[in-house]
This record gives sequence, C-alpha cells and structure tokens, in this order.
Amino acid sequence: MKVCVFSSSSNAIDPAYIHEAIKLSHLIGEQKMTLVNGGANVGLMETVLKEVVTSGGKTIGILPEKLNGHKLASEYAQELIISKDMMERKSIMRELSDAFVALPGGFGTLEEILEVITLKQLDYHNKAIVFVNTNGFYDHLFQQFERSFDENFAKVSYRDLYFIAKDSEEAISYLTSYSPPAPINKWYKVPQK
Repeated sequence: MKVCVFSSSSNAIDPAYIHEAIKLSHLIGEQKMTLVNGGANVGLMETVLKEVVTSGGKTIGILPEKLNGHKLASEYAQELIISKDMMERKSIMRELSDAFVALPGGFGTLEEILEVITLKQLDYHNKAIVFVNTNGFYDHLFQQFERSFDENFAKVSYRDLYFIAKDSEEAISYLTSYSPPAPINKWYKVPQK
C-alpha cells in the first residue's frame, strides 16, 4: 500500500506533533507500506521520510522544481520525483497513492487534504482519507464541517468521506481494514418554490 502523508513543513512546532509523526512513520515502515509525501527536508515531512526509511519502509518524495532549486530535497526520499509546479505535485501524489493521511500542518496541508476529500465527494476516487488529530489540532476544522452539515452546505453523509483518528495506531488500523463505500450522490435536489 502506498500511503500519502500530508504534514507540516515547520521546524518550530511542539514536540508532541513530532512524536506522533514518528509513531505513524514507524507503523508505515513496519507494515512495509510505501510513503508518498512532499519530499522536502523540513518539518514533519523530513521526520516522516527519515523514520519510515529507518523502520524498513520505502519512500517516494514529490518536490516542485522551484523548491528543489532551494535545495529542499530530502536525502530520505528514496525515489524523488521533480514536478513542474505545485498542481502537478499534488496530481502525482494522488495518482501514486492508495490512501491519504493528514498529520497536523498549515495552509498547504489543509489545501491538500481538503482537495482529496472534495475529489472523493465528486467520485474521482474512493480511497481512504484519515486525519490524525494530535492534541485536538483539527477540532476547529471539524466544527466548521459540522456547521456546513447543519446549514445544508454539505450533506451529513459526507462525514463518511474521511475518518478522524485520535492517534497513529487508529489511523493505520483504519487504513488496513478500509473497504471503499458506495459513492455518495453529490447533488442536492433543489426544492420547488
């Protein structure tokens, strides 16, 4: 299984996030899964790459030309793919991966995980999507999701598009037992006036 992990590029985060990323990485490596990620040598991206390799897993990093020019390629990306830009990077990550996991991260992580949720909603794929909610990091995002459900911006059935894991063990357990659900009909029936 190829697991795409979206995560922070920050080196200034609380150690709790680093420890959970290490746990996830060790589980990926021990399960002989292949990690797919952004391929950079910063933040949780580098931590995950390094720890998957040391745990016996394989790694594929996808890095845009511009970031590669800034010498951001990780030496732990056993296979490094250089993409034209960020859009191509995400496309390659999605195509290569069998599942997606979001560790805590910033704008890039949010954009990546929300895009794969949207694409699943629109039936472009039916792959597992997991948030690892370390320290309740994503609690406010999930509250926003609930408001979208409550106010009919999104169907309540879209909760099934993703899974919220309290830790890495729960995330990996979900991935290894994942069975794709039937696609959810995206469109609302518009009420008559």
